[in-house]
Amino acid sequence: MPYPLAQLNQMTEAEFVQAIGPTFEDTPQIAAQVWPQRPFASVADLHSRMVALVRAMAEADQLALIQAHPDLGTRVAMAEASVAEQSQAGLTQLSAAEYEQFQSLNQRYKERFGFPFILAVAGHTKASILENFTQRLTNDLATEKATALRQIETIAHLRLSSWIQD
Repeated sequence: MPYPLAQLNQMTEAEFVQAIGPTFEDTPQIAAQVWPQRPFASVADLHSRMVALVRAMAEADQLALIQAHPDLGTRVAMAEASVAEQSQAGLTQLSAAEYEQFQSLNQRYKERFGFPFILAVAGHTKASILENFTQRLTNDLATEKATALRQIETIAHLRLSSWIQD
């Protein structure tokens, strides 16, 4: 990585899925489903077509996509891209007290909504992430599900932009 867009447009389905399958956490089938729509004019074009697939998913499949994301600040195995993103926000170097705070908020959030808190952490600090956590715990389920999906779309755009050269 990064891949030139022209190269990505020429890849076999298997190569394409290998290259951008991690765009949506543990959901490489989105890359497989978008592959026949090649060639893509830009990263934005590819992203918009992938987002269209996500938006067209059945609600149960959207929920599965949301649930595929790791808790923020957790110490469990997660996708390489998630590790890098959380590391940049300082979430892999939490003190014991910070770790407990994140675990408590993760648990409260999952109990309230039934899925993990999702935030595109690029450009965020631990403090701003905690502020988002607290604010979003006041949302209703429909608002929070829509917010989670928008955050996933943002994460996907950031990942594609870092992996592909227009």
